[in-house]
Amino acid sequence: MEAVILSIATFFSTLFGGLFAVRYKNKLHLIMGFTAGVLLGVVAFDIFPEIISQVNAGGYKPIEPMVALVIGFMLFHILEKVIVVHHAHETDYADHKHPHVGVLSALALAGHSFMDGVGIGLGFQVNPAVGLLVAIAVISHDFTDGMNTITLMLTNNNSTKKSKIFLLVDSVAPVLGALSTLLFRVSPHFLVWYLGFFAGFLLYIGVSDILPEAHSKHSSLKLIGLTLFGVVLTFAITRFV
Repeated sequence: MEAVILSIATFFSTLFGGLFAVRYKNKLHLIMGFTAGVLLGVVAFDIFPEIISQVNAGGYKPIEPMVALVIGFMLFHILEKVIVVHHAHETDYADHKHPHVGVLSALALAGHSFMDGVGIGLGFQVNPAVGLLVAIAVISHDFTDGMNTITLMLTNNNSTKKSKIFLLVDSVAPVLGALSTLLFRVSPHFLVWYLGFFAGFLLYIGVSDILPEAHSKHSSLKLIGLTLFGVVLTFAITRFV
């Protein structure tokens, strides 16, 4: 039950991060620049080291998470460009933002938040010290997860009300994830594939969606600085928290 109690803190961390993004949505391009840096930092300093650790511990083939990364990257690319993108003329395509892309992105982040909760629960299955460390790390970065959810929804022309609904889904997800570990255990091999897949998804939305959109009309040294700050902050959180 310690995992469930701590996962409630992730609920508030995610919620406050999203509400912060809503409060300052008139500066959305700056938030997007920061968010892109955070996503890059999460992949480089959080997910990849965990993949390497899991591969070494389990003796898995390193190519497996890389295959999963490419699948995650290309799957979201296909979903965005073929399925949920409109059928208007090519000349109108560049300026169009489809709400379904934001919804799909928010749901994917909610899935990640669910796995964050699973990570907390599994950490406590190892021992309380490991569970506490995992919970601290999750709580620390869930603030930016909330910001990411709101940013992706608003950037793709979703309403503030709808964005808040998906923020609530993302906030509840880690609590449900922690509760689920009372019922089952996740295979370490599955975790390696999952981490690779999610890394590919994050790279796509950060590099192909958020960062170009942030610089499309407001490119500046301040924006570049916020992106770098997002990377550095994520590095600090993953290394020292």
